[in-house]
Amino acid sequence: MSTDTAQARGRRIVPVYAGYLVAALVFFGPVVFMLWSAFRRNVDITGSIFDITTPLTLGNFTNLFERFAFVYYIRNSFVIAGGSTLLGLILGVPAAYVIVRRRLASVGFLTLLARMAPGVMFVLPLFVLSVNIGAPSNTGLNFLLLIAAHLIITLPLCIWLLIPFFEDIPISLEEAAMLDGCSVIQRFRNVVLPLALPGLSVAVTLSFIFSWNFFLFALALANNDTLPLPVIAFNFIGQGASDYGGLMAASALISLPAFLLTIFAQRWLVRGLTGGAVK
Repeated sequence: MSTDTAQARGRRIVPVYAGYLVAALVFFGPVVFMLWSAFRRNVDITGSIFDITTPLTLGNFTNLFERFAFVYYIRNSFVIAGGSTLLGLILGVPAAYVIVRRRLASVGFLTLLARMAPGVMFVLPLFVLSVNIGAPSNTGLNFLLLIAAHLIITLPLCIWLLIPFFEDIPISLEEAAMLDGCSVIQRFRNVVLPLALPGLSVAVTLSFIFSWNFFLFALALANNDTLPLPVIAFNFIGQGASDYGGLMAASALISLPAFLLTIFAQRWLVRGLTGGAVK
């Protein structure tokens, strides 16, 4: 009887692991192919896609820094994505708190509409604004405009990611702090924020990744001094020929900061859960 039970259990487990394998191939297969192709010559990528005997090279990465001022484009991406994420948190954290405590669901829904709207809807007004304020010829203004444009992505995301975390914090904790003489700002800083650390880590991670990868606003609004990495990667694709090796190397470098931030945020998420626990 035990043997039959083990065989039946094994037959049930096989489809489950087969599904895991298919999901892994779908999600991780393109990533593995990108990393592998980043170290291959362009002729090998186009001529023998799955030939594992082809030699590996660092030429694609060296060409990136020889052909382009790649360090400056990395800096530009960090300025735009980091600035919009930081500003989105500064505005989004108190906004989400007020929406929860004042029960302003309609205000939260309006912010969600901005996130649901297609990005191309904002491009023309932002471009007209850019021309009127002289942003195309002013690097500082251009950075500020790009950061403000990316707030359309990061601010609604921060608000809607943090609302459930604030809703889970009992109001009784704030009432107890109020009885101890804490002001509204003190209650928010010393009671609410430590308990919302997991939500903050998720909001920072997703906001940065969405802003880092967003292509449209930079393509339409950035000048030569403020171009971020996604727009530069577009230069590897042309009508006559395409540098697939360079494109894969650029894609790997573009993905690296988001990947590292995700790993860091995962550890921070655990620390936030234990540090904000109610004893």
